[in-house]
Amino acid sequence: MTIPLTPDRAGSMLGHLRESGPLVQCLTNTVVTNFTANVLLALGAAPAMTDIPKEAEPFARIASGILINLGTPYQEQRSGMMKAAQAAHEVRTPWVLDPVAVGTLPVRTALASRLLNQFPTAIRGNASEVMALAGLGGGGRGVDTTDTAESALPAAKDLAHRYGSVVAVSGPVDLVTDGTEVVRVSNGHPYLTQVTGGGCALGAVTSAFLAADGDRLAAVAAATAVYTVAAEVAAAESRGPGSFAVAFVDTLSAIDSDMVGSRAAVS
Repeated sequence: MTIPLTPDRAGSMLGHLRESGPLVQCLTNTVVTNFTANVLLALGAAPAMTDIPKEAEPFARIASGILINLGTPYQEQRSGMMKAAQAAHEVRTPWVLDPVAVGTLPVRTALASRLLNQFPTAIRGNASEVMALAGLGGGGRGVDTTDTAESALPAAKDLAHRYGSVVAVSGPVDLVTDGTEVVRVSNGHPYLTQVTGGGCALGAVTSAFLAADGDRLAAVAAATAVYTVAAEVAAAESRGPGSFAVAFVDTLSAIDSDMVGSRAAVS
């Protein structure tokens, strides 16, 4: 049986990302733009926070990958998101949907339903968001999950089958599935949940990995592995969430294929 992702392959995909330097268009929430851009730069990708309607659509046609994150979906940005997703679907640019707080809030929940019709390459969220997006739950407590990643696996597989997406569910053990195969990544650190943008930036990193490699399941799992290995390394030299945020960006800049190959816990 072929294993979708090994630690060594995750490391090699990181090297490919750095060689290709993908241009990642981020239509993301206003709280996390700076952190997200710095994370992408540290990994070797080029961020572009291009989200207004008249620019989002043409930029999506030249971007290497796209992130659409529903954290603060003001009216103009919602229009830009739809235009970018439509263009991405038309020209086959890989794009990631991060359905922040879907299920609990009506505007973003309706928007997420419309965006699904543009067939995201990947969907990344916490367990409650994924379940709500699949119509199998009512959402969590704001942006926080009230469900476990394993309990969201049926919803993740359902979304993957319906929309042809790879679905990643965050948790102490992250799950990544294409509807058939499931990859589990057991790295990470609780500090990621205590830094604004810790989860949102992973959506952008996922888009960068998808742009750099056409194996979608492996790319999404590799993004998760690289990101969470870096979190473990950064946490070991941090005194708390504040110093962790700085150390994490530094670690993403320094991380290499050997570090990923020796530390990634993938099954």
